[in-house]
Amino acid sequence: MSSSTFYQKLVDSHCVSIIDAEHVLLYADLHIMNEYTSPQAFAGLRGKGLLVRRPRQQMGVVDHVIPTRPVPVSKRTIEIVDAAKQATNFTRNCVEQGIHLFDVDDPVQGIEHVVAPEIGLIRPGMVVLCGDSHTTTYGALGALGFGIGTSEVEHVLATQTLVYRVAKDMRIVVDGTLPAGTTSKDLVLHIIARIGAQGARGYAVEYAGEAIAMLSAEARMTLCNMTVEAGARAALIAPDRTTLDYVRSKVRDLDAKTLDAACNAWSQLRSDADAHFDIEHRFDATQVAPYVTWGTSPDQAVPVDGRIPDTADGSGLDAATMNKALDYIGLPAGAPVAGTPIDRVFIGSCTNARIEDLREVAKVVRGRKVASTVRAMVVPGSGMVRDQAEREGVAQVLIDAGFEWRQPGCSMCLAMNDDVLAPGERCASTTNRNFEGRQGRDSKTHLMSPAMAAAAAIAGRIVDVRKEFAHV
Repeated sequence: MSSSTFYQKLVDSHCVSIIDAEHVLLYADLHIMNEYTSPQAFAGLRGKGLLVRRPRQQMGVVDHVIPTRPVPVSKRTIEIVDAAKQATNFTRNCVEQGIHLFDVDDPVQGIEHVVAPEIGLIRPGMVVLCGDSHTTTYGALGALGFGIGTSEVEHVLATQTLVYRVAKDMRIVVDGTLPAGTTSKDLVLHIIARIGAQGARGYAVEYAGEAIAMLSAEARMTLCNMTVEAGARAALIAPDRTTLDYVRSKVRDLDAKTLDAACNAWSQLRSDADAHFDIEHRFDATQVAPYVTWGTSPDQAVPVDGRIPDTADGSGLDAATMNKALDYIGLPAGAPVAGTPIDRVFIGSCTNARIEDLREVAKVVRGRKVASTVRAMVVPGSGMVRDQAEREGVAQVLIDAGFEWRQPGCSMCLAMNDDVLAPGERCASTTNRNFEGRQGRDSKTHLMSPAMAAAAAIAGRIVDVRKEFAHV
């Protein structure tokens, strides 16, 4: 029997049929939908007179267009007309097809990639699809997750399968231990900056190594979430004790005996020792510093104590691309990134809005105040995260420091709702993309970790959290 990678095993175990040398018909254990990428798919089904084949293996969440104003959940309303129409149509489609929906007024509502793991739906060995590129998040729990397009959403609704082009295999090994003051967000920005925004294009990435083994389940979600920003088709981490402990704590529909048997099976999911990877990268975690993006792509990032690259310094960067990014972001080549004044701070998104992220923010801001020149907001990833933060006292620390404590949603990750940057505003953001206009027309985004964003909120500028808040 030939040796296989973890990715190959997941594809093989879900292969309904082989279409050709590159494509298979892949079975999906779970399909997650939002109000933004599903309307045309439902319309396509309706036009063909079809019903959803397996509604119990679908989940719906209203997250992209929902406002996050701090009003009671029962009073949440969408006032943007087109957005309200999207949400209303989505609700109708889910009700008609018997799909469970976390609607606008559901207390568990939140960002799809935060809600699904915390309610126990994501388990090792699954294939999970969603009309959102950051579905790679689920690789943190040993599930093959990836985003699909609207026409593919329709196909999955109708058949519970997908015509899938098989990816190549990449392994990224991270040795050593992350230094104090750095996080998995810094690690993934470090990796993307090194291999480039297209460095993993066409590959399923498996992470391994000492540094990965030491990450919590939620930190691994951040890592896998942003691997798509290097062009990856998927990201995976083989299940270990951390994975199983997390899944055990979330699963509610299996009795103890069945769960024990499942955990035993899940613990066997890994690449064979002699499995072949098409490409492998190795990184030293001890060399990772807090990272900040300086341009308009996640790979345009440097350590916070570094300087914005200059095409004249031999960095190898394309001059036209770099100059375009700097012209948009309004910073000069060669300047230090630290000290850049910021107007806004956004802590949230499917990348960094889990309880561990909010705890880290609270550590930095406890007993301090947000700078008078900054408007800062925290948007928890789900109703469950929000409730837990309030029970633990984390929310009150943030409120006392001057942060806006809002309701869950995608919020300012993308300009599709009420939370939008004004033209020219510069934001320290824990999101996953810093594209032109991503957070609002002519807005300027600097990606960083929750701790770094919290430090920027207090200082009013980009600072090194290790130096400015050394005791944290």
